[in-house]
Amino acid sequence: MASTTEDAPATLPTPPVQVLYCEVCSFPLEYCEFGSSLTKCKEWLQEEDIDLFNRYYSEEALQTKLGTLSLEAQTKLEKDTAKKEAKAAAKADAALKKKMASQVTIKRIERNKRKHVTSVHGLEAFGVDLKKAAKQFAQKFATGASVTKNNQGQDEIVVQGDVSGEILEMIEEGAGVLKGIPVDNVVEVEDKKKKGGD
Repeated sequence: MASTTEDAPATLPTPPVQVLYCEVCSFPLEYCEFGSSLTKCKEWLQEEDIDLFNRYYSEEALQTKLGTLSLEAQTKLEKDTAKKEAKAAAKADAALKKKMASQVTIKRIERNKRKHVTSVHGLEAFGVDLKKAAKQFAQKFATGASVTKNNQGQDEIVVQGDVSGEILEMIEEGAGVLKGIPVDNVVEVEDKKKKGGD
């Protein structure tokens, strides 16, 4: 008796679904409305692919989508979207203000007699990876550099030797991982060891 599987026509595998992602919010295009940057997403899509823009955001597409919603639900959806966008903009603005108010402190610390170390604090506020910066300092000055906690429990980079001026120059030049730090936000401080009996 012949098997029935031989008689059945061979079915072709289903091709994978092509998903297009938004370059603004990184969601699939049909999910942009759930993100916090719908207006920017729409502007990007309109420039990138007008056919897809019309598919999702043309008057007809919006009417079809909104046709299933009540007037009350439509108004709520619009308010929620506006609220999300405002919240995201406020968050980005607050992060920028915090960044601009942050300060990088380069401190020259006297260890004993003529030995010094240089500590750098506050780089992380400008998105600098402290381990990479410590490695960059160690290579540049051919000395030891490590990430440690200071007395306040915050991370700082400690570099062996008196290199405060050179580190300031590196920040001014935006060398390596030190790009994007405003020079106005950098302060040089000297911490002298107290003499005995003072």
